[in-house]
Amino acid sequence: MRLARKAVALRRTRQRIMKFFGPLRSPRLIAVWSLVISCAAAGGRSAAVAAEPVGQPIDGITCDQAEGAVFHIHQHVTILDRGKPIAIPSDVGRPLATSCLYWVHTHSADGLVHVEAPRFRTFTLGNFFDVWGQPLSLTSVASVRVRRGALRVYVDGRRYTRDPRRIELSQHTDITLEAGPPYVKPAPFTDWKGQ
Repeated sequence: MRLARKAVALRRTRQRIMKFFGPLRSPRLIAVWSLVISCAAAGGRSAAVAAEPVGQPIDGITCDQAEGAVFHIHQHVTILDRGKPIAIPSDVGRPLATSCLYWVHTHSADGLVHVEAPRFRTFTLGNFFDVWGQPLSLTSVASVRVRRGALRVYVDGRRYTRDPRRIELSQHTDITLEAGPPYVKPAPFTDWKGQ
């Protein structure tokens, strides 16, 4: 939970930096300030910064100046660490050092994932985690580590037993990742906010 709060704070700091520099902003200057602030927030541990994408293509997904208008769908992802929710931060897919936006991203810290691409293609939960810069496997979900067999995955309320990276992101796919007990079958997510 502490990491999720730090991530939200870093995103807000990024927004303040972008606003402060306005039209005179230099990508190099913003990158330096973002790195300094990120390292300070992470307690000097630069490894937390290294995992975040900085605008390079990821899994064939580019970071563009505007959201794609051809393919636009939404999903919901819930992560539970032994029953406690782990927040997915706002602005996943908006790198600190650039002013671009990946086709798979978040706007807010409510678990809603947005796919807004300039062309049709298949996107997966693995793509989202790669853009987020976080691990996803049968033993690792973001900052949560579990022993093999302790991760339960639900897709649209049904148990999913294969590799979670392969879950296809379709319109209104509801995904729950439960790392360790207590295991509770998730209630369906319905708050799509008109999306």
